[in-house]
Amino acid sequence: MYKVTVVGSGYIGSVIASVIASRGCEVTAIDVNATLIDAFSHGECPIKEPGLAELIAEGIGEGRLRFTTDFSPIAEADVVLITVGTPLAEDYSADLAPIRAATEMVAPHVRDGQIVMVKSTVPPGVTRGVVAEALRGQANVRVAFSPERLAEGSAIRELSSLPIVVGGIDPASTAAAAGFWRDTLPVEVIEVSSPEAAEMVKLADNLWIDLNIALAHDLARLCDALPFPLDVLEVIAGANSLKKGQHYVNILTPSNGVGGYCLTKDPWFVHTLGQRAGVQLLTPYTSRTVNAAMPAYCAEQVSAWAERVGRTPAEVRIAMMGLSFKTNSGDVRLTPVLPLIDELKARGFADVTVHDPMVLEDEARHLGVGLEPSAECALADADCAMFVVGHDDFRSISPERLASLLKPGALVFDGRMYFDSQAIAALRASGLEYKGVGR
Repeated sequence: MYKVTVVGSGYIGSVIASVIASRGCEVTAIDVNATLIDAFSHGECPIKEPGLAELIAEGIGEGRLRFTTDFSPIAEADVVLITVGTPLAEDYSADLAPIRAATEMVAPHVRDGQIVMVKSTVPPGVTRGVVAEALRGQANVRVAFSPERLAEGSAIRELSSLPIVVGGIDPASTAAAAGFWRDTLPVEVIEVSSPEAAEMVKLADNLWIDLNIALAHDLARLCDALPFPLDVLEVIAGANSLKKGQHYVNILTPSNGVGGYCLTKDPWFVHTLGQRAGVQLLTPYTSRTVNAAMPAYCAEQVSAWAERVGRTPAEVRIAMMGLSFKTNSGDVRLTPVLPLIDELKARGFADVTVHDPMVLEDEARHLGVGLEPSAECALADADCAMFVVGHDDFRSISPERLASLLKPGALVFDGRMYFDSQAIAALRASGLEYKGVGR
């Protein structure tokens, strides 16, 4: 099987490294973050992703996976995967400094015949103009782009099931990169004509998702505003029964906001690309504006409830159930929960406690947030419980248990739990109030 080095061992790199190691490859995961590498090497898993700790332990135990800060193992690799982050620059373009730095550290170790694949999200032209140009001055390597398509919370399953897209700088590079994935994973591999096409695939995917969620958010806000007993989830379920062409309408679900490392920046990459090409694109700006406004919208809903029941914000204790940006993930990067807390505090809700069993205390502390040790501690005597992620751990809390912990008449705000009608009825029967996004 292949010898592989994965450059960048964060959320995506660690998943890719552990999965392909489980498929029989000999994998070395590299990162400049010595603390992260030390934790992995000593059997710790600082990244909360379902199944990841077990997969890493298995790979290390069987000698197929190791973590290091040393880049020299690249010289022995058949395949090099670059999975470093691509932040949003101040001008809303892609900050290419991490990908340039990774390329510079890879370059001294490459040799003829290696496959080098970029997995980091980059604008069209970066794989060819930045990575390939630098590396092919050192050796005759085969360079391709293959978009990362994994979602936190289900990344391991998705890597082993979703189609993989590959585009190389020449036909030989495309064939070699596609061959690696076909040999390694039991998934469909889609070859496209160039790395630029593959780079656009990733941006198109994330723009579609962001736009779709923006549509759900606008529908939710409209359902809230109209003088009828509308439930946006019922509306969306009905709308999604319509088949158009080969596929059904597929409106996603609204929530308290969009976060994470991809959707909050990739539409801006598209927007800036359009500006630089002389094209004024309207959809990226629209989706980002709509989705970024949801934390403030949810804070307004809580404020309206407090005013209706005659409570001042200073009198309301809020239990924030969740901090991560995504259900069943511990990833707090660009979480919409943080601006929601800020919006609440700006409105005078000073007493906000947070509980998230998936988030590491150090990560929360880095955001300036202290975590309650248990759901019971957070919920006890709270006037309002805001479920802003739908972790499986939270689903075990019954309406009756909520009623026993919260103050009588407390508000249960549903940002992402999507309580069904039976659970909502049980909450109300227990003396609690319920309010969802668009429900």
